[in-house]
Amino acid sequence: MFSVSNMPSTTSVLSTYTTFAASAMLVKTVLNEVQNLTNQLIPQQLREKILTKLGDLMGNSSSQMTLVIDENNGLSINEMFEASEIYLRTKISPSVLRLKVSKAPHDKTFSITINKGEKIIDTFEDIEVIWQMICTETQKTTSDYDGYLNSEKVERRSIELSFHKKYKEKVLSTYLPCVLEMSKTIKEEDKVLKLQPLGHYENVNLDHPSTFDTLAMDPTLKKELMDDLDRFIKRRKFYKRVGKAWKRGYLLHGPPGTGKSSLIAAMANYLKFDIYDLELTSLQSNSELKRLLVSTANRSILVIEDIDCSSNFQNREAGGYDQGDSQLTLSGLLNFIDGLWSCCGDERIIVFTTNHKDRLDPALLRPGRMDMHIHMSYCTPSGFKILACNYLGLTDHSLFTEIEKLITEVEVTPAEVAEELMKSEEADVAVKGLVKYLHMKKTEHVKADTEGEKEVRAEDKESEEVKVEAETKGRKTNKRKARRGRSRR
Repeated sequence: MFSVSNMPSTTSVLSTYTTFAASAMLVKTVLNEVQNLTNQLIPQQLREKILTKLGDLMGNSSSQMTLVIDENNGLSINEMFEASEIYLRTKISPSVLRLKVSKAPHDKTFSITINKGEKIIDTFEDIEVIWQMICTETQKTTSDYDGYLNSEKVERRSIELSFHKKYKEKVLSTYLPCVLEMSKTIKEEDKVLKLQPLGHYENVNLDHPSTFDTLAMDPTLKKELMDDLDRFIKRRKFYKRVGKAWKRGYLLHGPPGTGKSSLIAAMANYLKFDIYDLELTSLQSNSELKRLLVSTANRSILVIEDIDCSSNFQNREAGGYDQGDSQLTLSGLLNFIDGLWSCCGDERIIVFTTNHKDRLDPALLRPGRMDMHIHMSYCTPSGFKILACNYLGLTDHSLFTEIEKLITEVEVTPAEVAEELMKSEEADVAVKGLVKYLHMKKTEHVKADTEGEKEVRAEDKESEEVKVEAETKGRKTNKRKARRGRSRR
């Protein structure tokens, strides 16, 4: 039982408090001295590392922040993931134990990336950051046209970036933009152009040697196209200011063999843009088209070859516009080229090719969709000179005048001329062979014209005979009617 007699005296309480306060002051003084000594002997960066490690050992991870960078951002590619992967190739140290190494047939160097689970420590302005590659596999179930379910493994990749949370603003505002710029520089220096069928993960190196210098193309048109491309890639701010998506559309039209595919390769080599090849006949719906188109990277060329043959799109002005059996529609394609979906990406070029421009729906051809129409014509004298220089190293020859005259008289494609020039390594033999070939083409052309004239004359004669026969028949009919009339009277 508590009693007043058991209570400590006021003197003893004061004495105990005084002793405790003196001890606390002594401890505080000692701790301050230790802290001052620590600050003098141990650099701040090392102190922070020690405190971070101690915090981790004690289960206190609240001081760390982690940014997750997924490989894909919805339907489109995450630019930050691609930049991080390129940047980390320059930061691989001997402490990294597992790396992924690959090399395409025509690559100059190996492509090295960190493997899943591996970490890389980087330092930026006295800030330590930790990068880690994360890979997870999930099962994806899809159904085919017959309703059967198919299951496949899908790998999802992401990169995690960890650092002390007090550096969040600096990492976001300075470090990550620096990573983007450095990766862009590295990518441009080491870039190997890619050709990728849209909808497939596999791609191949674009080793097509075509350039604007080697194209057998009208020099004036060639310069006009190059100037247009140069103007396009320099006008990021202009497109933003006027409220247009940063893209450009080109229609290449002309007979087969006039160099449409070679021109696309020359554009890619000139701009250092990858090429995506889209086969419309493999698509089933507008949603599938959007998914594929949005997945294309910036600074790329999207190619749809033989647009007049690759789909069932009909000319709406011809009537009977029926989209019955297919959910892939012309309006769906137009919406990506010039509609709201056209803003999903920057610095993109869209190229259509066709052998028959007149078969295309006018909606595809207007400015804003196909901004520049380029007619790839039959070979011209200037085009022949470029081919002769490319294939034979010739800038002049005694037969050049005759060849140039023949080329203006017959329709011959650059592909046909190039084939003849390749038939012999001896320049004289190849040039004479080309002259012989052009004379043969001219003879065939004259013969075809003669036969055409005969057919026209035959058709005119037949038409005249039919006309005379009809008139004779008409006169006989009129005479019969007249005789009947007189007999009735």
